[in-house]
Amino acid sequence: MTYQKPPEPIEALLDAPASPIARLSPDRRMLLVVQPATFPTIADVAQPRFRLAGLRFNPATNGPSREPYYVSLSLQPSGGGVAKQISGLPSALKATSPQWSPDSRSIAFVQRTASGLELWTIDVASANAQQLQGVRLNGILGSPFAWLPDSSGLLCKVVPADRGDAPKISDVPTGPHVSENLGNVSPAPTYEDMLKTPEEEAIFELYATAQLVVAPLKGAVHPPVAKGMIGDVSVSPNGLYALVQEIHRPFSYSFPASEFPLQTEVFNLKTGERKALFDRPLVDYLPIANDAVAVGPRDYNWRGDAPATLAWTEAGDRGDPNAKVEVHDRLFALDAPFDGKPTLLLESPMRLSVVDWGTPHFAVATEARWSDRRIRYIAFDVAHPANPTVTLYEGSQQDRYRSPGSPYSAPNSTGHDVIQFAPDGKSVYFFSVGATPTGDKPFIATMPLTGGAEKILWRSEDPFYAAPIGLLDRGTALVRRETQTEPPNYFRVSLESNADGYKQITSFASPYAGLKLPTKQLLKYKRADGIELTATLWIPAGYDKSQGPLPTLMEAYPLEFKSRSTAGQVSGSPNRFPRITAGSPVFFTQSGYAVLENASIPIVGEGTAQPNDTYVEQLVAGAKAAIDYGSSLGVVDSKRVAVMGHSYGAFMTANLLAHSDMFRAGIARSGAYNRTLTPYGFQAEERTYWQAPETYYKMSPFNYADKIKTPILLIHGEADDNTGTYPIQSERFYAALKGQGATVRLVFLPLEAHGYEAHESIQHMLWEMNRWLDTYVKPLAPVSTVGGNASPHTSRMESDIEDAVSAF
Repeated sequence: MTYQKPPEPIEALLDAPASPIARLSPDRRMLLVVQPATFPTIADVAQPRFRLAGLRFNPATNGPSREPYYVSLSLQPSGGGVAKQISGLPSALKATSPQWSPDSRSIAFVQRTASGLELWTIDVASANAQQLQGVRLNGILGSPFAWLPDSSGLLCKVVPADRGDAPKISDVPTGPHVSENLGNVSPAPTYEDMLKTPEEEAIFELYATAQLVVAPLKGAVHPPVAKGMIGDVSVSPNGLYALVQEIHRPFSYSFPASEFPLQTEVFNLKTGERKALFDRPLVDYLPIANDAVAVGPRDYNWRGDAPATLAWTEAGDRGDPNAKVEVHDRLFALDAPFDGKPTLLLESPMRLSVVDWGTPHFAVATEARWSDRRIRYIAFDVAHPANPTVTLYEGSQQDRYRSPGSPYSAPNSTGHDVIQFAPDGKSVYFFSVGATPTGDKPFIATMPLTGGAEKILWRSEDPFYAAPIGLLDRGTALVRRETQTEPPNYFRVSLESNADGYKQITSFASPYAGLKLPTKQLLKYKRADGIELTATLWIPAGYDKSQGPLPTLMEAYPLEFKSRSTAGQVSGSPNRFPRITAGSPVFFTQSGYAVLENASIPIVGEGTAQPNDTYVEQLVAGAKAAIDYGSSLGVVDSKRVAVMGHSYGAFMTANLLAHSDMFRAGIARSGAYNRTLTPYGFQAEERTYWQAPETYYKMSPFNYADKIKTPILLIHGEADDNTGTYPIQSERFYAALKGQGATVRLVFLPLEAHGYEAHESIQHMLWEMNRWLDTYVKPLAPVSTVGGNASPHTSRMESDIEDAVSAF
């Protein structure tokens, strides 16, 4: 069949532009305002691409095959005033990776064209853009450029001038493709797009190889610093050294490029001298555990507060978080010229996930442990690591109400982020989402260097939702503020006096001007076992309860928790301006449905119990609580409810239809339905199939295909790139349901990955969903699905499904 479009009211919401985004300059005087693009066309998505080593890239552009971009750029003084339009920009702007220079005088960005990635810069004083000639960027293995600390130019990954043609893959095989394992324990998640042949290895190596060059803002490009399959690159604060990570052979056919052998080196940008730091072998040995890490040094980074000091982490448990050791991670540092003995800065009983650098006497390390969801902020003396550490905060990663947020860092004069200290020098700034039982109320606070209670300087208050973006000076912050009816805009706010109020800087109009928007309210209710739950209820514009209860669409995404108290905490804010993104269920308020969005369905396992031991029971109880409460309000018609979800939400949808009779229909997008196809864990489940076969069986709706009598619409991206959600999951689930006489429709969206991108694909998805709801949910009486006469369009439905499966 051809692509279809949803009804016009839904289409109008879909095509509304995104809200602009502002990026604060390092000197805090200017905002770069970027306008995100809407949706590419299916022709754009159909551009050439390779799917190799877990990556998808366009051989014509030498960049990612999918990447969000911006269609307009402008400058706005942070103190307010008239915005400055930028001259000289490309006529068809597709800007990615905009980055301020450390001195705030320039901005660099990548311009995507059909033939390659161009490097452009903007002179802020003149508001003029120009292309840096002779620079053909290579963005296949990450960001293609980094500013030099003195802002004189950029360190760039470019396409080698001597690169030849790509190897040709013959249609005539020279022999079988063989993989073997000679007794090594090498568990692997179900990764997509792995290398399969020597020819694919050669193609990947050709396109991933880049030259590292210095491109001055003025003058010719310098000779190459290095050449190879270069990934992450960063420059030391003093500008003398470049930290370079390079992938090399042997490759793997079971693991993505991120796990390939990785050589880490330091290059002297003045002399060309190189110093090898560590050559990590292929990471194919990790246990199936969320805190499992590679053996040896990892996470190399520059200390932002020192001229040229490298820091890194090493596991004290051989990478196995279940090992019975006191020290699971160690933090080391080494000064230039990197020949001495590393200094041990910190030992941790947990994993060290982030280090925020401040001064030689103060830094903050974030320690975390997945098994019990613990998190801790530790302050330590970098210059004197033997001094006692200070615990700034310790609690559950999932306890949103008690979380202080995280240390606020901002670029220093070299462009490296460092912790920001309060004027008294005795505390540091923290930014937090500010979760409360009535919704998120972000705040800015200071935390004493010696630990103790935070002092909240500013907090968002009803009816606004305002989130901190950065500090403008010692007493003023930049925030992004919105309400249910006012679109996001940027404001200055005083941290010293609430009387000063908000000073508006930008005046972005509503993207939904002239459209009838639904209204929303935050619902709070309880599950039968007493756990508190929430959902956002959306109702069509103009609806009144006197009109009677509405057919309803419920959307959810289950999450795992280790405690009942954190499982019931409120997430999000009722004060936010509606942003109806492509995957949202809120579109269907335009067709007369009530929508229960983000209905919380926590799956809790306290102590030694695992959440998924009672997954089905908790799933059904959570869904029932949402429907019952919505019905008690007189809004939700409990006899006309559909359930939908994407990815793990699709898995949820199929399970709810298999184990309950609460729904008229289900819509499952890009899901996994047979957990034996993901035997080495899934979502937050760390046990393998062989360790918990009963759990895997019970949680797989494929095993209950004979129980699913509710009409279910399956939608899947034909080129799904997500671990675990192979398209075959939907294909086989459809075949199982069809064989049992279920009412089911399968739609494969050509060229689409786990998240759908093309305008035509999203239009068609919404058309399919709207039609399914109107057929099976909206009628007052249930629609008969006996004998295949489920709807007026059933005669076409079967052939459409067969066409989709055969095309796949």
